Amino acid sequence: MSRYWRRKPYPSRDYAGLDEIVAAFARSHSLNVDHACFGVAGPVADNVAVTTNLPWRVDARALAVAFKLQTATLLNDLEANAWGIAALGDEDFHTLHSGATQAAGHAAVIAAGTGLGEAGLFWDGHRHHPFASEGGHASFSPANALEAALLAHLIARFGHVSWERVLSGPGLVNLHAFLLAHRRSATPPWLDDEMRTGDPAAAIAQAALLERDDTCIEALALLVRLYGAEAGNLALKLMATGGVYLGGGIAPRILPALTTGAFMAAFLDKGRMRGLLEAIPVRVILNDQTALLGAALRAADPARNPLLLSKEKQQCN
Repeated sequence: MSRYWRRKPYPSRDYAGLDEIVAAFARSHSLNVDHACFGVAGPVADNVAVTTNLPWRVDARALAVAFKLQTATLLNDLEANAWGIAALGDEDFHTLHSGATQAAGHAAVIAAGTGLGEAGLFWDGHRHHPFASEGGHASFSPANALEAALLAHLIARFGHVSWERVLSGPGLVNLHAFLLAHRRSATPPWLDDEMRTGDPAAAIAQAALLERDDTCIEALALLVRLYGAEAGNLALKLMATGGVYLGGGIAPRILPALTTGAFMAAFLDKGRMRGLLEAIPVRVILNDQTALLGAALRAADPARNPLLLSKEKQQCN
C-alpha cells in the first residue's frame, strides 16, 4: 500500500452510482491502484450491494473490470468501521466505561448517524475478524410506558418500527415530533426556522446541548437512553466482552450528553446480566475517518500488522 493518504468528499446524492465517484476520484489523482475496497451502507452478498438509502446497485466485479483492478471488495459500512478500529490510537477514543482491566474477546460496533449500523468482531484467540449485520433494522422494543407510547406513535406512522427509527439523525427528529404530540407542546419559531433551513436533527441536538428548549432536551435524553439500551442489547447478543465501540457521526457530537451517566445506566440495565456488562469496556470512536481506514486495511493484506497502517496515517496527517 502506498505510504500516503488522500481523501476527498463526494456527496452521494450528486452521483448515479459508486462507479461515477470512483471515476471522478481517479481523474483527480494520478494513482496506480491494484486493490480497492469500498464501504457501502447496506447488506453485501457475493460482493454485490443494493444500498439502503440510495437507488444504487454496486457490483465489485464490475468495478474491478471497469478500473482494471486486481481485486475489488465491498464491505458493509459498519464492517468497514470495525476493520478501522485496529488502525486507531488512544487519542481516537473517548472512554465511557473502562470495564475489566484484562477485557478480551468478541467486540461490537454500534453507530448512529444517518441510519443505525451494527457490526461485530469475532475473536479467534489471536485477532479480531470483523463481520457485518443489519441489526439496526431489528424491531424496536420499549422498556417503559413513555417508550410504549412512542412505539404506538411510530407504528401509526411507519408500520414496522426498527431501532433505526428511534436511534439515528432522523430518529432524533422522530423522537422530537413524538414528544411534541405527547406533551401537546409546540416548536418555538426560532427552532422551527433552524429545522426548516438546516439539518433538523443537528438543530434539535444543539438546542438540547445549549439548554435552549425543554422538548429538545427531553428528546436528546431519550435518544441517549435508547442508545445505551440497544448498545447493551448488542453486547449481550455478541457476548462482546472485548468491548463495545460507538461509531457514526452522532456520538462525538453529543459527547456531553453521553457522559452524564444516562447512557451507561441504560447499557447496564439488563437484570441478571448487569455484572457481565459491567466488565465490558465502552468507548466512543472520535476519528471520523475510521471507515476509510478500515476499507484500506481490508484492501491490504489482512495479515498485515495494523499498527503499520496507523503509523502511516500519522505520517500523512
